[in-house]
Amino acid sequence: MKKRLHNPKRAKTNRNYTVEEVASLYGVFKGTVRAWIKAGLPVLDDKRPMLILGSDLAAFHQAKRMKNKQRCQPGEMYCVRCRAPKLPALGMADYKPITRAIGNLVAICPDCDSIMNRRTSFAKLGQVRGEMDITMPQALQRIS
Repeated sequence: MKKRLHNPKRAKTNRNYTVEEVASLYGVFKGTVRAWIKAGLPVLDDKRPMLILGSDLAAFHQAKRMKNKQRCQPGEMYCVRCRAPKLPALGMADYKPITRAIGNLVAICPDCDSIMNRRTSFAKLGQVRGEMDITMPQALQRIS
């Protein structure tokens, strides 16, 4: 089964939760919440019912999210299938504008041959480029 990252903003910071309330809040089993407690989620005391501070719950999930986050260096794009930042195949990418200021860089992963995307603004394209060759779209010629 695939691991899910839970939204830390679901927990109200000024409230105490029981194990059952946390399980219903995040849509998981009570055993999952107990596993979180063993993994480092702080509880108020060892007495029953175990109470969990909402601020501790939000901080626990935020720390889990930040631990798995990977930043792309200049010239790299994130491959969703490989789950890692990679240099595009042949060092080439296409820029597809979405608005005047923002667009997507589209390239092919060298390992799994899937499409990689990276959203960037046109102004920061030089910083993101690295060693990539970026192909820009050609404007259509107007009939004059």
